Amino acid sequence: MVQGVSNVWVPVEQMDRALGFYRDVLGLSVKMESPEWSELEANGLSIGLNAREAKGASADGGAVITFHSEDIEGEKSDLEGKGVRFTGDVSSYDWGSVAPFKDSEGNDLQLYAPPAS
Repeated sequence: MVQGVSNVWVPVEQMDRALGFYRDVLGLSVKMESPEWSELEANGLSIGLNAREAKGASADGGAVITFHSEDIEGEKSDLEGKGVRFTGDVSSYDWGSVAPFKDSEGNDLQLYAPPAS
């Protein structure tokens, strides 16, 4: 039986560019760094950047990582100011709101805000 997420990794073509995006744009802390594999801390979840699988990176994306947000509109605006390309508007549902965007390698990411209580 699945017991939760162990880690998430995404294929990257250029490690320096990918680290710059996750560290400098999204503000995540780098746990370890090498040309082939780097890890970042994301609120208790380890995100791996895997240059060994660069052929899996494409504009269509690889994995999807969802980042928790308490102010989805504000964070979307902030990220757009840093050059992040959102692929859609904020969409709201009964279970919360999401805003899809791409990282520097073309992988699919989302901001997620829980429903207002």
